Amino acid sequence: MNAIILSAIWGVAMMFSGIFLTKGEAIRAAAILGLVVLLGVNIAELYGYRLFNIDTRGMLSFNSFSLVFNAVLFGCTLIYFLLSSKDILKVGTNKAEYFSLIFFVLSGVSIASSFNTLLMLFLGIEIISIPLYILTGSDRKNLKSNEAALKYFLMGSFSTGIMVMGIALIYGARGSFDIAGMNTAMQQGLNPLLLSGLLLLLISMAFKVSAAPFHFWTPDVYDGAPTVFTSFMATIVKAGVFVAFLRLFDGAYGSMSDKWKLVVVIIIAATLLIGNITAVFQQSVKRMLAYSSIAQAGFMFFALFSYNDLSKEGLLLYSAAYCLATTGIFAILIKMKDYTFDGFNGMGKSNPLLAATNTIFLLSLAGIPLTAGFTAKFYMLSSAIKTGTYGWLVILAVLCAAVSVYYYFRVIQSMYFKEGDSQRIEVSSSFRLGLVVISAIIILLGIFPQILFYKLYF
Repeated sequence: MNAIILSAIWGVAMMFSGIFLTKGEAIRAAAILGLVVLLGVNIAELYGYRLFNIDTRGMLSFNSFSLVFNAVLFGCTLIYFLLSSKDILKVGTNKAEYFSLIFFVLSGVSIASSFNTLLMLFLGIEIISIPLYILTGSDRKNLKSNEAALKYFLMGSFSTGIMVMGIALIYGARGSFDIAGMNTAMQQGLNPLLLSGLLLLLISMAFKVSAAPFHFWTPDVYDGAPTVFTSFMATIVKAGVFVAFLRLFDGAYGSMSDKWKLVVVIIIAATLLIGNITAVFQQSVKRMLAYSSIAQAGFMFFALFSYNDLSKEGLLLYSAAYCLATTGIFAILIKMKDYTFDGFNGMGKSNPLLAATNTIFLLSLAGIPLTAGFTAKFYMLSSAIKTGTYGWLVILAVLCAAVSVYYYFRVIQSMYFKEGDSQRIEVSSSFRLGLVVISAIIILLGIFPQILFYKLYF
């Protein structure tokens, strides 16, 4: 509850701060301070200290998993602010409003990680989505940004309609929005109305995380949006919706694994194949990362397929590893003028520190040992093997991970093994330090992933 209320309050404060704070550095400092406070109160609640004791009538519940997940996402957002907040200030004239919208998204993420009713799920997802439509079109003089915002808004509206229809069917079948009783309702017998509602919910949530075959909006929206906001959308937002997905499965789909598992298997297989194969043929690194995010969603979907303690730990670790690595790559990409693979030619000589840290980020996304990305993939695949079903899906995932090595290593090859006219990128010492810190965290989590899981059990 601390995070939900405080992020909303700070979002409103940031919205009005533009009247009084005219300098970009002051706005940036206020946003970073707000995120530090938000992370602090969330950790305080994890240890039992609550600023707000509000009776939610059972609509929200805050367990250790949701609070730890929130802490991970807030920490990744803080790193995102420290690295890229100066670039947010360069997007347009509404500087304070951009930070305000991000805080509103974080409020939605906090709701999505703690809902107990379908109404709160709907509110959480929409509070996440609506600010993103605005951020996507924030570069108003760029036609690609305008097109991406319109496409995202229209397709997102259709997805919302599907979600509302699903919720309506479930309410018609049960007479309640609570997710806790759905397992019991399914055990009492098949209800076509309830099954239809759950299927529509599955489709709408799959759209939000850009899982195939509901992924078509992702490349154009990620490519058209300002790069600094693409970084946020592809990481924190995606992970936040996945925790909502997991919570929905926890309350609504648990007793009907034999009915939904085949659907999830199809989604995973299609997402892995489409994301990885299409990424191979991209010439823009930004667009390649968009298809890569689709492929990464396929691995995160294993948490829903396996649905055990190992998969929950895996999703937590995967979210941290993916968010950190992708945020780091985009932070470097923002500083570049050429987003093609050729734009990275010779970076190993002209910008050795940026190239070295970028290599660690790419190795983590590819799942190379000693990185958090490798350990996260290991957790996901181990959780799938633990179920004892659909062994071929694990083999497919391993083969797709091997394919991903090709397009990630194309960037590494360009940086170290190709000559080019890559100009030295002038960045601050704090930016370099931030990249080194992210790299160190990725390696640390790769070797000691238990650091993230401590508060889940103690």
